[in-house]
Amino acid sequence: MIGDLIDSPIHLVVLIAALWALIWYFRRQNSRLPPGPSGWPLIGSLPALGAMPHHSISELAKRYGPILSLRLGTTTVVAACSASAAREFLKHNDANFLSRPSNAVSKHMPYGSHDMVWAEHGPRWRSLRKICAVHLFSNTALDDFRIVREKEVGILAASLARAGEVGEIVGVGEAVHLCIANVLGKVLIGRRLFEGGEDAREYREMVLEGMQLLGVFNIGDFVPSLEWMDLMGVAKKMKVHHRRHDGFMQRIMDEHAFSSLQGDFLSVLLRLKDDPVGLDGLDGKLTDIDIKALLTDLFTAGTDTSTSTVEWAIAELIKHPHVQKKVQAELDSVVGRDRLVKESDIPNLTYLQAIVKETFRLHPSTPLSLPRIASESCEVAGYHIPKGARLLVNVWAISRDPSIWTDPLEFQPERFMPGSKYEHIDVRGNDFEVIPFGAGRRICPGVSMGIKMVQLMAATLVHGFEWELPVGQLSEALNMDEAFGITLQRTMPLKIQPKLRLASRAYLLA
Repeated sequence: MIGDLIDSPIHLVVLIAALWALIWYFRRQNSRLPPGPSGWPLIGSLPALGAMPHHSISELAKRYGPILSLRLGTTTVVAACSASAAREFLKHNDANFLSRPSNAVSKHMPYGSHDMVWAEHGPRWRSLRKICAVHLFSNTALDDFRIVREKEVGILAASLARAGEVGEIVGVGEAVHLCIANVLGKVLIGRRLFEGGEDAREYREMVLEGMQLLGVFNIGDFVPSLEWMDLMGVAKKMKVHHRRHDGFMQRIMDEHAFSSLQGDFLSVLLRLKDDPVGLDGLDGKLTDIDIKALLTDLFTAGTDTSTSTVEWAIAELIKHPHVQKKVQAELDSVVGRDRLVKESDIPNLTYLQAIVKETFRLHPSTPLSLPRIASESCEVAGYHIPKGARLLVNVWAISRDPSIWTDPLEFQPERFMPGSKYEHIDVRGNDFEVIPFGAGRRICPGVSMGIKMVQLMAATLVHGFEWELPVGQLSEALNMDEAFGITLQRTMPLKIQPKLRLASRAYLLA
C-alpha cells in the first residue's frame, strides 16, 4: 500500500513533508510550545510571512497571542510580540538567548561571524564589544567626538542652504546618509569618507543592498537539506555583495597604512593588533579580517539606522505642520535664529526629544530584531522553548500595541512630554514598550551615539529650514509606506526643497 503511494520521488518528498508536519504538530501539543499556525508541508509558514514579515507576524499574534511559535521549514521560530513577552525573553531569560543562529548571513555576508553583530556569544564577542565600549561609546569618547558631529552637521546645513538658494530638490535620505558617513569616517578612520557625488551614492546603494539581503527569509536557512540549492539565489547575491564590500574596506585599510593619523578608531585597532594584551577570545590576536568586520558593523549599522530615523522624522513633521511649528518655536526660544543647534542645547529641547522618541516608536529602524537562538531548552511564560529554537522580537508590533498605547497609529509626540503617562519611557532598552535598539546584553552598543546623532540632525534640519514639497509631489512625499529589510526604509524616498529659516546664511559657515 505504502509502496503504491511513493511510486515517484515527488510523492516521496510530499509524504516525508507531511510526516514531518504531523511530527511537528504533535511535538508542539506534547511539549507545550507556544500556539501558532501549523503551516504547509516542508516549508511551514514561510509563505505566510510575505514581503512584510513584521506585519504578518503582528497579525498572527492577534490570533495566537503575544508569544507564538512558527514552523519555518524544519526550524522552530518563536516570536515575541508584546512588551511583556519581550521582557520575558530579553530580561528574565536573556542569558539563554545570547547567540545568533548559523545562516546564510553568517556564512556569506561581509566577514560573517567574524564581526560583532553575528558573532557567537562568548569571550570573543565580549572582547570585540569591550573594544568598542571603551574606545567609541564611553562617555569620554562620545564627548571627545562631539565637535566632529557638530561640524559635519554644520557642513550638511550649509550644503542644504546652497541647494535651497538655487531651488534644488534634495533627497533627505541621501543628504543625511552622507553626513553620518562622514561623521563615522572622521571617528573611525580619521578622515571624511566622501565629499558627495557618485561615490557616496554607490556606497549608500551598497549599504541598502546589504540591509535588504539581511532581511530576506531565506528558505535554505530553515530547510538545511535545501541550502546547497540556493533556491532563492540569496547566497549568490551575498557572495557578490561581500566581494564588493571587501574591496571598499580593503581600500580604507590600504589608504590608512600610508597616513600619519593616530587618534582614530582604526589606529587603535592596529595598535591592538600589534599588542593584543587582554584580548581574550581572539586567539591571542586581532586579524585584518576582524578589523574589517568590526568597521563594517560600525559603518553599516551606524549610517543606515540613523538615516532612516531622521528621514521618517522629517516626513512626519511635514505631514503634521502643527507639530513642526511647535518644535520650531521651542528651537527659536532655546537656540535663537542666529546660530546652529549644538548638542548642549538638546537637554533643553523637551519637545524635540519627544518627537525623536515618537519617531523611534512609530518607525523603529529595526522592525524585527536580529534572530537569537536558544542555547538550552527553557520555559518562558509557561511555554516550552526547545533548544535551538530561534527567537524574533517584533519591535514594530510592540510599539504599536493598542493595549499599551493610546491612538497607537497616530504621530503624537505629546505622549512623551512631562506629565503624560508615557513620559518615563526611554528607548535605551530598559523600557520594553519601545526598544528600537534592542534590549539585554546584545543591545546595540552604539545606542547613545545613535540617539545623539538623530537628535542633533533632526533639530538642525527643523530649526535651520522650512521644507517645501515639490509641486505635484505631495502624495509621494507624504506616502508613509514601508520597504522591508533589516532596517525600515520608506518606499518613497523623501525628496523636498529646503528653504533657510536662519537669520543669515553666514551662520552656517561659522
